[in-house]
Amino acid sequence: MSTQIFLASTLYGAATLAAALDSDRFGAADRRILLVCNNVATPETTAPLDELPGFERLRDRFDDVLSWNETISPFHPGGWAPRPDDVPLWERYLRLLWRLGEDDVELAVESIQVNPALAVCQIFTGAPVTVYADGLMSYGPTRNKIDPLVGTRIDRLLHLDLVPGLKPVLLTEFGVEPELVPTDAFLKVLGELGDAAPELPALPEEPALLLGQYLSALGILTAEEEEELHVRMLRGAVRLGHTRVVFKPHPSAPARWSRSLEKEAETLGAELTVLDVPVLAEVLYQRTRPALVAGCFSTALLTASALYGLPVARTGTGALLERLTPYENSNRVPVTIVDALLPDLDDREAVAGQRQGVDVGALAELVEAVSFAMQPKIRPDLRATAERYLAAHLDAHTRRYFKRRRLTSLALPGGIPVQLAFIPRNAAVRRMARRARSLGRAAGR
Repeated sequence: MSTQIFLASTLYGAATLAAALDSDRFGAADRRILLVCNNVATPETTAPLDELPGFERLRDRFDDVLSWNETISPFHPGGWAPRPDDVPLWERYLRLLWRLGEDDVELAVESIQVNPALAVCQIFTGAPVTVYADGLMSYGPTRNKIDPLVGTRIDRLLHLDLVPGLKPVLLTEFGVEPELVPTDAFLKVLGELGDAAPELPALPEEPALLLGQYLSALGILTAEEEEELHVRMLRGAVRLGHTRVVFKPHPSAPARWSRSLEKEAETLGAELTVLDVPVLAEVLYQRTRPALVAGCFSTALLTASALYGLPVARTGTGALLERLTPYENSNRVPVTIVDALLPDLDDREAVAGQRQGVDVGALAELVEAVSFAMQPKIRPDLRATAERYLAAHLDAHTRRYFKRRRLTSLALPGGIPVQLAFIPRNAAVRRMARRARSLGRAAGR
């Protein structure tokens, strides 16, 4: 007997799995379990994906739907992992609880670098693992060093073709090969979700659709800065001639954001609809066919462009590239891709012509260079690529993707000048710098 266990935390992820199953990306199994996980900060206040509108259209792909939150209650899925000595006990417990018996288990998980995916893989020590990715992070490096006992069991990376021709960097340190989930299968599943979505308020035809992301929750922007980012989106859309605008806020966004937008819309003479119904952005693509989709670095911008052929524009990415900390922040590659590839909302000609910033070949080199700068210990083999890219392409525009301090610490082109390269390694100079900083702080007090 064989059992496949699919771990999912979002409706979008479950749709990706459904499309993969429909296109035979998984072999036959005697039993298929969808293991639902609610990873939000307070799971008790948010409905899990199996209670969301539209899930019933995905349900028939699985024999059972189980809850990881209930299994490990009262622990939070993002913060719990089994102690090494307890792993055999947990596997025995889960096999009993989930009626697995002596079945051969296969796993399909998302975000393998962190819990709960990592915890599940650690418990089922002998199970082969498929990692599936539904967002832009799959194009970047693995964010943490993965235990070889887990990493060597990963067979493949399933991902959507969000940037046609661009190959993911994720997990390549283990020789994991990427495999596409067919776009037509994914669009078919999204169509099913769209048919089952709740009734929407009256929406204007072919509006400009603005995508909120709630970046303040990630500590990247303050609430006020993100509020201003949404207002800039609105102003940019109106400047391009879009007087009918729909704003889709993040589900966790505070209500005052929409009120600020409403005030700005009145000032600009625009017709604004704030959509507070919890639906995927892709449902709106199907129902309204927006004349423009604008956002910061949401994955939905790429699904709009690559999967639905809709005009898109980005804004705020330059500031985010500067603000993301630490440099290895896993959002850096998604922001880099959107910034390099999509037209700026303030560039009327680029938006009208949907002119790409770079071709896919140049984008691949940029992504590999950024990936090395982010994770030089995980991907040391990318050093030569990074050196070649920086030597040939580093200029006033591309410097935004790199930090001078980072380039200096890695001895890469674009760091401090060669004649000053001895400074970071000189103990006396470092002592003098520390002394100067301490004196400066004392003077400031």
